[in-house]
Amino acid sequence: MSGIRRPLKGLALGLSLALALVLSLPLICRAQGFITVRDQRGVDVKVPKTINRVVTISDGMIEGVMTRLKVADKIVGLGSGCIPKTWSYTYPTLGAETYDYHDGMNPVTYLNPGLMDLPLVARSGTGINYERLASLEPDVVIIRTGSCSLMGGRDVINKGIWLIESLGIPLVVLHGPNTLDKPDLGSLGREIRIIGEVFRQSEAANELAAFLEDSINLVRERTRDIPEADKKEVLLLGLSPKARSQGAAGHAKGRDTIQTHLLNKYVNANNAYKGSGAWGILNTGQLLALDPDVIVLVTAWGYHPPRELYEAPYYQNLKDMTAVRNRAVSALPWTPCNCEKRLEYPIDVMVMAKAAYPERFRDIDLGDWLLTFYQNLYGVDKNTAKELRACQWMEWTIKE
Repeated sequence: MSGIRRPLKGLALGLSLALALVLSLPLICRAQGFITVRDQRGVDVKVPKTINRVVTISDGMIEGVMTRLKVADKIVGLGSGCIPKTWSYTYPTLGAETYDYHDGMNPVTYLNPGLMDLPLVARSGTGINYERLASLEPDVVIIRTGSCSLMGGRDVINKGIWLIESLGIPLVVLHGPNTLDKPDLGSLGREIRIIGEVFRQSEAANELAAFLEDSINLVRERTRDIPEADKKEVLLLGLSPKARSQGAAGHAKGRDTIQTHLLNKYVNANNAYKGSGAWGILNTGQLLALDPDVIVLVTAWGYHPPRELYEAPYYQNLKDMTAVRNRAVSALPWTPCNCEKRLEYPIDVMVMAKAAYPERFRDIDLGDWLLTFYQNLYGVDKNTAKELRACQWMEWTIKE
């Protein structure tokens, strides 16, 4: 996924725009009373006690927390084109048959269909539309660096932060785990707690963060005693059509990504790909040489089910890989705009763990576990949990 590629045309232009918009917004600070929230920059931000209008710039994490806190109806503008959208994919087989996936979407979109009608103030590759943002008259803006709309160099991101602040709008800045020198899921818990402070729901936010931490620690407890010699080699592979268009076979997640952090720290398995970066390009020969024990398919310019690797004509030259031959291929949930981990990241950990060490998780039915997870995560009933499982294209777990 691409981040911000178009730098602003200088501070003078930005300042002129900011000042003009400030003069046109006499109602921004109309709320009576403020509280102080320290964001992840370490900046103390004064936010209104009464918040009715929120603009978010994230790929679903902020919106997911607000859904759990039952304040998502306060969102009036979004900063991700992947939230108000649904997806469909069709895959070929060696015969005449094709198979289809329909209605894939971010879980927050299913839970809050009204988000599909909201204006976009940013999207991947285009930067922030400050005039549109200001016209929405938000009481607070909450942004998450590392999101697909807020990637790029620190200078570019800091300039965007400065411009929003110059509008006179309270701005809370969060940092995704991948923006740190070393990926750290603890930072995601801090993000949740800061959002809880903004809406004066710290207790509910603490419960959410603790639930997510408990979910992955369950996996860690079951795998922590695996000796080095018995650790599985797992390849985190994206069957990217973009990679194929360049003559390669796919993309691999490198050793410095949050996915590898989850694999190493919680699943206690090794990444078969020793390179760095989120999108290492691998050709057929490199994949055959790696020959991992297990392959876990990630979102990569589209959804990729195991069946694509098994049956698509363009992957038949990989049929002799150990993982393909042994049907040791699993798929992570559909996560469009997967630039940073969101609230559903424990699903990734459980899928990787069951794929790598099925004997240690034989008592966990993944399909049922998912329903319980969604119910606890969003406070929904079982039927809604089934719909969330379907919109992330995880129904294959029913036939596991």
